Amino acid sequence: MEIQIDRLTKIYNKEFRALDEISLTIHNGMFGLLGPNGAGKSTLMRILVTLMKPSHGQISLDGKDIHKHRKEIRRMIGYLPQDFRFFSKLKTWEFLDYSAALSGLTNKKERTRAVDQMLEEVGLFDARDRQASKLSGGMKRRLGIAQALINDPRIIVVDEPTTGLDPDERIRFRNLLSKISGEERIIVLSTHIVADISSTCNQMALLSQGKLAFRGTPEKLTEKARNSVWKVILTTRELEKVKESYPVISTVMMEKGWEVILVADDLAGYTAERIEPDLEHAYVHFMDKELEEFMVTEF
Repeated sequence: MEIQIDRLTKIYNKEFRALDEISLTIHNGMFGLLGPNGAGKSTLMRILVTLMKPSHGQISLDGKDIHKHRKEIRRMIGYLPQDFRFFSKLKTWEFLDYSAALSGLTNKKERTRAVDQMLEEVGLFDARDRQASKLSGGMKRRLGIAQALINDPRIIVVDEPTTGLDPDERIRFRNLLSKISGEERIIVLSTHIVADISSTCNQMALLSQGKLAFRGTPEKLTEKARNSVWKVILTTRELEKVKESYPVISTVMMEKGWEVILVADDLAGYTAERIEPDLEHAYVHFMDKELEEFMVTEF
């Protein structure tokens, strides 16, 4: 299965380009769409799930234009939007049962079985009789992915799924996405949280200001920051000076001063140690340095 995005453009108010000539190919497995808030990720997700039409360009699934075959394509898609909502008076199982009915599961026995199985899968079976509005933030997101999965879709699109979750729930959610991914399914994960990409996705793209800035593997993006990430011990005065010149990723107060991780091509004048980059370091490096030229990089 393959999603082909070809020169996709979305223009608001006749001049603002939320998406600008985006071209991407997405294959089976987990695909990460990374970028800061306002980069155009949610607009791309809404077009992908046929809730919005592009101004120009097209998206095709296995050669079929998704808007010309909108009804057929929608049956193949599960969607968890960033602003996922539900009817507040419904119990957890009732909401999922309603979602299953909307997705085409009309046989009550089959639907009940599917609902119970899905609640078990996402760890909400014990909360099945609790009002959905009274679930914790993490449980609400799990209910959201449950409604996206209830019709066993071949494509799953999740938009900023871990925003606002505590670390344990964030890890649990990422593990759930990894578990349901496979050779016969595409999962598109849109996020501004780098760890969501690095721990789950084998392919990714980076959007900035509506443009495609990078596409490839997380490892290839990480490699671009090699020899540009430093660990250095600084005084408070030195730290303030360094912040004016370099992107600082982390600071930890130590007995002998501040332990600082930062991104720089060269750190002359300081006794510093180069360290191996991770995807977060690479993202900061890319946004600070290479994005200035705004050339699409492909591997």
